[in-house]
Amino acid sequence: MKNILERIAAALERMQPSLPAKPDFALAAAYIWQIEPDRFEVVRSVNRIDIDLLVGIDQAREALWENTKRFAEGYAANNALLWGARGMGKSSLVKAVHAEILSQYPELKLVELQREDLASVGRLLQQLRAEPYQFILMCDDLSFASSDEHYQNLKVVLDGGIAGRPRNVVFYATSNRRHLMPRDMIENERSSSINPSEAVEEKVSLSDRFGLWLGFYPCSQDEFMSMITGYCEGYRVDYDAEILKAEALAWQAARGARSGRVAWQFFVDYAGRHSVRI
Repeated sequence: MKNILERIAAALERMQPSLPAKPDFALAAAYIWQIEPDRFEVVRSVNRIDIDLLVGIDQAREALWENTKRFAEGYAANNALLWGARGMGKSSLVKAVHAEILSQYPELKLVELQREDLASVGRLLQQLRAEPYQFILMCDDLSFASSDEHYQNLKVVLDGGIAGRPRNVVFYATSNRRHLMPRDMIENERSSSINPSEAVEEKVSLSDRFGLWLGFYPCSQDEFMSMITGYCEGYRVDYDAEILKAEALAWQAARGARSGRVAWQFFVDYAGRHSVRI
C-alpha cells in the first residue's frame, strides 16, 4: 500500500505545472513576455530608429523623454497613453526613448506585452516586483472590442489592485483610439444600457487611468519631406532634393496617405533602388 501511495504522489507531482525559471534580466535590455509557459524571451536587437530621426512629434517626444528619465532615476512617473494617427511613430518613440535613456541608465529594461496576453499581467507583475531593475511595460496597438473583457485586466497594470502597481514598473500603451474603444461601441452603451452614463463611464474611464496622454496627428507635406531627408542624411544616402521630392510625393499619392510610416516605406524603397543597405 505504501508503494502505491508513493507512486500516486509522484505521478501527481509530475502533473503539476513547473514553476517558471527565474529570469536573468542582466542578459539584455529588452524582452517579450510569453505565456504557456510564462517566460521572458530575450530580444538581442530591438527594431528601432534613432530618436533624432523622429520628426513632427517634438512635444510628445519631450514629454515622454522627461517622464521616462524620471522613472529611470527612481522618481515618480506616470503611465503613458500614446494615441492618434496611424503610422506617426507612437511605438517607435517608446523604443527610441528607451534606447536614448538606456545609455545613461543601463538598469532600465523594456518588456513588450501582447494585448492578447493581458489576462496574465498579474503573474507578469509578480515576477517584476522584486527585481532590482526598472521596467517599461509596453503594449502596442492597444484597443478593445465590445465583447472584450481584457480591459479589466489592464486595470491591474494601471491601478495595481490591493498591492498597488510595482514601483519599478511603468506602463506605456499605443493606440489609434483616445479612449481605447471604438466610438460605435461607446454609442451602443449609451443607447442600450439601463444606466447609460454609468455604462459609458466604465468603458472610457480606462484611458483616464493613464496620467500622461500624448496625441499624434497627421503630418504636413513639409514634415513628410523632412522625415525622408532626415532618413537619407542619417543613413548617408545621396539624393537630389527635387527628384527626391517628386518621387516621394508620387509615392504618397499612390498610397493615399501621408505619415511617418509611409515616409519610411518610401525611404526603404529609395535606398534599395540606389543599392544602399540600411
